Amino acid sequence: MRKKERYEKIFGWFRENVPVAQSELDFDSPFHLLIAVILSAQCTDKRVNMYTPEIFRRYEQPRHLAEASFEEVFELIKSISFPNNKAKHLIGMAHMLVNDFGSEVPSDVDELVKLPGVGRKTANVIASVIYDKPVIAVDTHVFRVSHRMGLSDGKTVEAVEKELTAGIAPEERPIAHHWLILHGRYVCTARKPKCDSCGIAPFCRMHEKEEIR
Repeated sequence: MRKKERYEKIFGWFRENVPVAQSELDFDSPFHLLIAVILSAQCTDKRVNMYTPEIFRRYEQPRHLAEASFEEVFELIKSISFPNNKAKHLIGMAHMLVNDFGSEVPSDVDELVKLPGVGRKTANVIASVIYDKPVIAVDTHVFRVSHRMGLSDGKTVEAVEKELTAGIAPEERPIAHHWLILHGRYVCTARKPKCDSCGIAPFCRMHEKEEIR
C-alpha cells in the first residue's frame, strides 16, 4: 500500500470511528494546561491529574506561581517524575509569562518554546489544544505508531512531525494529534500492541509485515 493511500485509510477510519478525541489532562485555563503539560513529561496524564487540582487552586494566575518558592512548588509535585527540574521550570515559566507576555499564554509555537520547560512537543500541544493551530505534537506514542503504521520513516521527532504535517489536512491536525496519542496509549501499546482488536490493522504496515511472515 502506498503511503498516500495509507494516510487516507487510517485517518478515514479514525474519522468514522473516533469522532471525538481530546486531551486526557484536566485543565480549566490555558495557563493550567501549560502547567499540566510540563508536569506530564515522562509521567502519565492520570498521575498528573491526581496533583493538579491543588496546584490549580493555589496558582490560579501566573503571578501566583511566579511568587511561589521552590520548596513550596516542589512539595506539591514531589511524587511526579523529575520534581526538581519541573519545579524550577514552572516557576521560571510563570516569571516569563508575567514579565514578557503580559501573563497570557502565547499562541505562537516559536514564542512558547522560549518558556522554561517548554519544548516543541509541549508548545505544539498548547497551540493545538488551546488555539486550534494546525500543528502536530509528536510524543513517544505518536512517534511509535507513526512508524508502525507506515505514516513516517523519520528518524527524529522533527522529521516525523514534518511528514505528518504534510500528510494530514490542516483542519484535521488538532484532532489527529489526539487520535494517534490515544491509539498508542490504549491499542498500539509499546510492549504488546493489540493488533487482533485494532480497526486500523488492515491498513497498518507492521500488520502487513506480520501477515507476509
